Amino acid sequence: MKLKLSAPAKINWFLAVLGKRDDGYHDIVSPMQCVSLFDDLSFEHSEDIELVSAMEVPAEENLVYRAARLLKNLSGVQKGARITLKKNIPLAAGLGGGSSDASSTLMGLNRLWGLGYGKDKLMRIAAGIGSDVPFFMGDRFSLVEGRGEKVRPLKGASAVPVLLVKPDIEISSGWAYRNCEAELTKRSIDIKLFCQALERKDFARLREMVFNDLEKAAVKEYPVVAEIRKRLIENGAVVASMSGSGPTMFGVFNSVDEAGRASLNMGEKLCRVVRTLV
Repeated sequence: MKLKLSAPAKINWFLAVLGKRDDGYHDIVSPMQCVSLFDDLSFEHSEDIELVSAMEVPAEENLVYRAARLLKNLSGVQKGARITLKKNIPLAAGLGGGSSDASSTLMGLNRLWGLGYGKDKLMRIAAGIGSDVPFFMGDRFSLVEGRGEKVRPLKGASAVPVLLVKPDIEISSGWAYRNCEAELTKRSIDIKLFCQALERKDFARLREMVFNDLEKAAVKEYPVVAEIRKRLIENGAVVASMSGSGPTMFGVFNSVDEAGRASLNMGEKLCRVVRTLV
């Protein structure tokens, strides 16, 4: 038996940092949506946990391996698995690739090993792996709160063309939150109004509501982030912001063709036209 899964990337439509928690994490509020950029994973039976990947990272540090090992220990299963990971989502980019891979690993091994765990149980396990992992266990468009463990499906998702632009730098989420200057977000948050604007593709309203409290620190350290935003808008993006902890910027366009033409003027390492998934 060989099982194959695709692990999608995500964007944060906005990311509000509410404050630091006693456990060292930060409370956030963020509507996240998956996009059509995927890592590919395959699972097959083996005597132990094996990870096959072209990544130059020790297997023990990979979230896929950690997720597999955690599920094996918690379930007490005596089986193993050979997991092959093909990366298409860049590392440390604010697109949630590692978290998505970990989530797909839990779902894949749950099926491969015949554990029969329900979604709620898998989401509790996911919360122990990383902050974004529970999101990828749920709906493609969801509100994420707390440190990432609280996930609520949202209505009003639209499939819109998005241009992802990542400069040739990496930003870890730990660095981004340590350097976040906002103790509390200074923006008002109206999730219902945001979802209505997205459903109607009211980009003028969305421009007023899309923000990222981690972007200021990223721009201060890496001015290229602000330059990419400027170029996106100059090339027709109706909405532009940083995703997650960055440095990837995303621009929303009225059409795939417009996004494609804009991509020719970006000149960055990663420049990909995708769609939000509904």
